[in-house]
Amino acid sequence: MKYPADSAAEAGRARKKGAWVRAWLVVDSAGEAEVVEAGKYAIMQRTGLPGRDLRMLDPALSYPSTVLGRERAIVVNLENIRSIITSREMIFQNSKDPLLTPFVNKIQQVFRHRQAVVSSQESGEEGNNKPVWTDFYSSKDPEPMGDGGDQIYTGCYQQKKEEWNAEETGENAHALKILPFEFVALEACLQATCSSLDDEATRLEQEAHPALDKLTSKISTLNLDRVRHIKSRLVAITGRVQKVRDELEHLLDDDEDMAEMYLTEKSEEEEALENSSTKEQDMVDGEEDWGNFETKMGLDDADEQQAPSMQSSSIKSLDVEELEMILEAYFVQIEGTLNKLSALREYVDDTEDYINIMLDDKQNHLLQMGVVLTTATLVVGAFVALTGVFGMNIGIELFDPKLYGMSDWLWTVGGSTIASVFCYVIAVAWCRYQRLLE
Repeated sequence: MKYPADSAAEAGRARKKGAWVRAWLVVDSAGEAEVVEAGKYAIMQRTGLPGRDLRMLDPALSYPSTVLGRERAIVVNLENIRSIITSREMIFQNSKDPLLTPFVNKIQQVFRHRQAVVSSQESGEEGNNKPVWTDFYSSKDPEPMGDGGDQIYTGCYQQKKEEWNAEETGENAHALKILPFEFVALEACLQATCSSLDDEATRLEQEAHPALDKLTSKISTLNLDRVRHIKSRLVAITGRVQKVRDELEHLLDDDEDMAEMYLTEKSEEEEALENSSTKEQDMVDGEEDWGNFETKMGLDDADEQQAPSMQSSSIKSLDVEELEMILEAYFVQIEGTLNKLSALREYVDDTEDYINIMLDDKQNHLLQMGVVLTTATLVVGAFVALTGVFGMNIGIELFDPKLYGMSDWLWTVGGSTIASVFCYVIAVAWCRYQRLLE
């Protein structure tokens, strides 16, 4: 008999166990996609990654843009693209993200083309056709494969095109090198990220210029609020672009990090070491002399101890020019996007300075109007004081109708008014002389 407490405990353990199991989207080198239910430790065994690297792929956590090269995999965290790249497959955790679906469709197409090229080269059907260059995120779809096995080089940097055109008349005109799988996948991630950021910056620029021009023509609360939203978006996009640029710059400055990303090269070296050790072991087993056998075993142990050092030295001696060329191409692209955002930021700052100047000018006009009104109030106050003097109930000969008539009264009032106006003109002229008024 199970008590309710035991049932609740079992349910809690089941939920805890199921929390580690997630749906991972796996895209292999042939472009085939498959959803795999696996836990964290299964993925760690499959890719050789530590647990802290898998945390960067969690969509619930916010990590800056990062590209990490590990022993058996590359961890990519660029905007909405969070994946693990091995020498044979790409693994995505947020497989249900609608923003990731177009990228997966595009990369499947690129992998299929690459696999067709590899198959044609392995079967000796390369032909003499000129390679078809396809951009991963171009506006046009890549050209279809022909019956003769067109040579397709998946890449976007111009320098490789020029090198091919230069070498196509030489001795190695038919020897076209296909990028390793991890470089094709990494290049696809970089191109998708850079293109997305550049498109977002372009849309923001198209929205910002009309809003800023409208604000300069008419300063209103609506226009100011619109420009405030644009400036907030500009700051956010600039920060994201800056993070991607810094990560590419960090990779370009460190050759060892780039050498760690040669997964295919490292796997081939490991297979070669295993094959050589197997052959040596077979030779040792065939020896009849026990002394030679013991000597061979000692050499084998020394070889096994020196294997990590040989592997590390071989990694350090790798030529990273191929990967460096890819990273430099996208570094230039992201640098152009950052320069575009910087120019837009300067335009926003110039508009703000212009608005502040306009507001200061209006404030100066208001101050001048205040000076004029204050002067007029002073003069009118003097006239009112004179009127009050004449309005007092005291005996003044000017009020005696026997001595003075209406004409004398009018002359008195008119003279006072003219004197007030004259004082006002003198006060305004003095303010202009002192440059208090324009």
